Amino acid sequence: MEPTERIPQHRHCVNCGKAFTGTGNFCSDQCKETSGDEVKGKLRKLALIWVGIVVVTVVLVMAIGI
Repeated sequence: MEPTERIPQHRHCVNCGKAFTGTGNFCSDQCKETSGDEVKGKLRKLALIWVGIVVVTVVLVMAIGI
């Protein structure tokens, strides 16, 4: 029976998924920065969707005449 190679203790980067040793949630400063940019983009998109829903609702209510 062949001996099994042990994998050293490690973490996976929250942004890219790459395995790394050390502390924190990100493998590099670049991953940390790009993760923040992606979150901001998603929040911006979500805000636009909510504004769109409100506008469509107001237009429908005005068209129906309630």
